[in-house]
Amino acid sequence: QITTVSGNEFLLQSDIDFLILDWFHAIKNAIDRLPKEQRITSRNLEFKLRRSSSIELLNNLDTESKEPKPEHRKSLIFRLNYSASDTNDRNRVKSRLKKFISRRPSLKTLQEKGLIKDQIFGSHLHLVCEHEKSTVPQFVRLCIKAVERRGLDVDGIYRVSGNLATIQKLRFVVNQEEKLNLDDSQWEDIHVVTGALKMFFRELPEPLFPYCFFEQFVEAIKIQDNATRIKAIRSLVKKLPRPNYDTMKILFEHLQKIAAKESVNLMSTQSLGIVFGPTLLRPEKETGNMAVHMLYQNQIVELMLSEYSKIFGSEED
Repeated sequence: QITTVSGNEFLLQSDIDFLILDWFHAIKNAIDRLPKEQRITSRNLEFKLRRSSSIELLNNLDTESKEPKPEHRKSLIFRLNYSASDTNDRNRVKSRLKKFISRRPSLKTLQEKGLIKDQIFGSHLHLVCEHEKSTVPQFVRLCIKAVERRGLDVDGIYRVSGNLATIQKLRFVVNQEEKLNLDDSQWEDIHVVTGALKMFFRELPEPLFPYCFFEQFVEAIKIQDNATRIKAIRSLVKKLPRPNYDTMKILFEHLQKIAAKESVNLMSTQSLGIVFGPTLLRPEKETGNMAVHMLYQNQIVELMLSEYSKIFGSEED
């Protein structure tokens, strides 16, 4: 969400991470090209382009109120003249709100007291698995089963976005640990299910391919000899933590079934690589090589789908 100096608000949405980053950089570059006198300060730029906490919003209240307003808005809204007592009252309210917010218990404290349950979306993969006493999140299994029952033949499966509001509703149901039935009519659009599954992987604090493995996978995909490249990727996959390995294996087995129906659903291994590459693996810190990294991310997923049996099979295979 972007709010301009003049008060206009714009909401840009996409399920694809690299597309969102492209938008952000394009907007930032456009701002940087403005003449200096037309720019807002870097502090305000940061405030406008990121999600702020409640305290930050209060701290920026005075700054926001001092921004120039269009003349017609002044005439319609801001004709009130505040007295000194009004200003003091507002300062006291703001001070009390700051104290209240700063004294809020931490998320960990609320979870320990049972007031907030451990969530599925946005939690570390190993914590979700520990909570469920499994090595593959139940939500991932349910989504895969639903897609394989009624989505293998759907045109553009995983590429086409579902309704974002319905996906968020599904996310809420999962986080509340309500009994989930993906065959319910409210989830009949299979793109909602695939959108929620992609969102689950996208919101992992550490991606399915852990950060410490990212550069190693990139170096492996650069190997020219195909047999050596496959062997290197296989070796790295075998070193992954158990929840990552088991979840990756079941996910790639599923995506291989999607690719096998390419003639019907038009989703090749290359298409799936483009969709899942940036979602499943990314560097911990973005650098200027984002476009190059994106290419390698796609190629890694594509290779692992094409050579699934060699990478995930037993030694004898």
